[in-house]
Amino acid sequence: MTKRHRMESDKRAIVWGLITTVVVIMFTSGGWCQEKRTKIRISNAGFTLTALPLLAAKDWGVFSANGLDVELIVMSPTLAAAAVAQGDIDYVAGVGPASVAATLSGLPSRAIWFSSDRITYWLQSAPPYKTLQDLKGKKIALSGGVGGTNHVALMIALEKSSVNPKDYVIVGIPGQQAQVFYSLESSFVEAALLSPPHMFGAARKGFNKLLDVGAMVEMPGGGLTTLIKTIQSRPAEVKRVIHALQLAKDEVRKSKPKTVELIMRLLKMDKEPASETYDTFQTTLNPTGIPNRAGIDNLVRSLQAQGRFTDRKVAFNEVADDRLATEVAKELGYKQP
Repeated sequence: MTKRHRMESDKRAIVWGLITTVVVIMFTSGGWCQEKRTKIRISNAGFTLTALPLLAAKDWGVFSANGLDVELIVMSPTLAAAAVAQGDIDYVAGVGPASVAATLSGLPSRAIWFSSDRITYWLQSAPPYKTLQDLKGKKIALSGGVGGTNHVALMIALEKSSVNPKDYVIVGIPGQQAQVFYSLESSFVEAALLSPPHMFGAARKGFNKLLDVGAMVEMPGGGLTTLIKTIQSRPAEVKRVIHALQLAKDEVRKSKPKTVELIMRLLKMDKEPASETYDTFQTTLNPTGIPNRAGIDNLVRSLQAQGRFTDRKVAFNEVADDRLATEVAKELGYKQP
């Protein structure tokens, strides 16, 4: 072999070596990323406003950027408690009466993160009723029934307004907020507890806003619940989930156009109510995500209003574990109270 042939042979060997190295790196890197991306399943009661940071984390790729392959599963809170107990799901997207009741009934779970620490509800009345005094003895419609989160929040707000909640007739309306709004429009009731976007439609139609219930009462909206064993055995994973949700929530707060587009697309709203919904919702967001005692206490109170767990004085750490959310908040540099 001549010197020239040897040089050409050496060059080809170098080129093929580089190509092989690049291919190996590509496959190795891809495999490494795949191994590192943790598969988790999160249940969610539905595509609702309180789930917005969760939906944003999935839709905007925040979970993926944090090494998480997340599957969102629509499931009722009752079924979710059974599913997390059996290991079919890893996390329940929500901290509310159902999740707290499951914990107090023996499910070894804890609330680990709050999305919002206030719910978005206005008490709105028909035009003739301009004050709470005018409304005494009249019917107030709300979704669900007595003892639910919104019912207890309304009772607390009425007490804070120096009126007796027993002076009003509470009417639970089955179904969604649209049915509650219809009950007000059709004069079946004189007032209703409404959330976005129906509260804005009611205001445009001349119904009076008597109370901003959400602004008056600390009550979790959305959040995250998981088993104690998950917190203890997979703390790094749990922190990544909380970290991703916090980043998505921060993006929701900072980027109105991007979030309004998400609300329009996923929650099926027109642009104007989506924009109004965003403005109201962002004021409810818990800045740090750390579960707070007032919110948990009010959830327990909502259950006791139903006659459940009335013989117990429930401590915060029986229901919530704020340690990992606190660590994430510190790492993200949030100012803590």
